[in-house]
Amino acid sequence: MVKDRKKVWAALNARRIYWIFLLVFLILSIFAPNFFNAYNIGVILGTAMLNGIVVVGFTIVLICGHLDLSTVAIINLAGNLAIYVVEKTDNFVLAILAATVAGVLVGTVNGLLVTKAKINSFIATLGMSTLIQGLVSYSNNAATRSITNFAMTDFLDAKWIPLLPNRALLAIIIVLVMEIFMNWTVIGKNFYLVGGNIESAWYAGIKTDRYLTSAFFINGGFAALGGAVYACYLASAMADIGAMGISPLNMLIAASVLGGASLTGGKGSVLNSFFGVLTLTALYNGLTCFRLGYEMQIFVNGLVLIVVVLMEAVSLYRKNKLLGSKSDLLKEK
Repeated sequence: MVKDRKKVWAALNARRIYWIFLLVFLILSIFAPNFFNAYNIGVILGTAMLNGIVVVGFTIVLICGHLDLSTVAIINLAGNLAIYVVEKTDNFVLAILAATVAGVLVGTVNGLLVTKAKINSFIATLGMSTLIQGLVSYSNNAATRSITNFAMTDFLDAKWIPLLPNRALLAIIIVLVMEIFMNWTVIGKNFYLVGGNIESAWYAGIKTDRYLTSAFFINGGFAALGGAVYACYLASAMADIGAMGISPLNMLIAASVLGGASLTGGKGSVLNSFFGVLTLTALYNGLTCFRLGYEMQIFVNGLVLIVVVLMEAVSLYRKNKLLGSKSDLLKEK
């Protein structure tokens, strides 16, 4: 009976983000003015586009047991580079491609610093974040860079599917493709093995350094893609997208952990993290419907992060307690 309860609880916990999403959406639909309507649902889906794309790579890095603090700086770099290329060439495809390549290069350097130079990912990516942010601010004098071509804005605002802006459709396609990749391919599953137990993965013949470098490589690419598409949609790019309102980094961490990712590695889901982004986006949108400003959104974001930290602490405590209760298995026979 106890085992059955544990199985049920484990199943519910594995899908907790969907229950949280439904609960938040239901409560806001009932109580928040003008929340539940076609226009606002489209706004929520469209607003989630940037973080929905970026959270893909961010989750993979978490699955590998690391944290990339340079993600927001890569978003800023890609956004400003994309707008600069559009200014010079009037070509959005080339702009997004160039920005994505730049993000991939930064991610690769991060991965090599962690795997080859053996620098802690927290320190390596924090230093990279400072370096890139300084470069971006210097390049445009900390001002907002803008263009007058709104072709990408019109395209991403259009709706090929009712209620679903094209920018949201793009994020959903990317998430679904990467979810399939992570769960249905050997390469994707190996990321989980590396994050769960890197020594066991190495003994199994997995090139762990290559996978860790690839995780940062992927994160850099998706962070840059999200930043470039978002900047082209706005037809402008700020020097620091995290300077106003809620930092994307806070959103990414909260959404990933709410979706089941662990800061210690080995757990996580791209799709679950995406629903984490949708949940938080809907929550902040609901606060706006109550006519509450950014101050309240930042306050609520802080509360969410506290809850996320507590969830992670409880998870780690239970894991250590389980290992302690089975310590006899580690004894030599």
